[in-house]
Amino acid sequence: MKNLSDAFCPIARGLTCVGDAWSMLILRDASLGLTRFDEFRKSLGIAPTILTRRLATLTEEGLLEKRRYSERPPRDEYVLTAAGGDFLPVLILLGAWGRQYRGEGRLARYIDAETGEEIEPVAVDAVSGAKIGTRPIRVAAPE
Repeated sequence: MKNLSDAFCPIARGLTCVGDAWSMLILRDASLGLTRFDEFRKSLGIAPTILTRRLATLTEEGLLEKRRYSERPPRDEYVLTAAGGDFLPVLILLGAWGRQYRGEGRLARYIDAETGEEIEPVAVDAVSGAKIGTRPIRVAAPE
């Protein structure tokens, strides 16, 4: 596979940062307030070596920031950057898709903490106001 980080397609470039399930689940957990290695490991049931690699990549890509919270012993936490926080709508939309097309069994729901209502995400084009997927699209060459 060619190097997607140089691709003209913004989807391909985005996938270079978060193109695997573990990375997306780490970002999900970070969006829900988890910050520490052991919290991520416990929540995800992920092997420590895989978690270490994914945290390093998400930090290098600018989605997480590594911050020292203890000097003795040295301990770091991982906090969402603006770019990491801006990924939350993508995750919520992916979850809605998963609920609709892979919704067998019991599934978690995402609730608006202020209203108590379940979130029903919709992707809308800010220019036209149209729901994305209801109108044809085309890809334009980079300028």
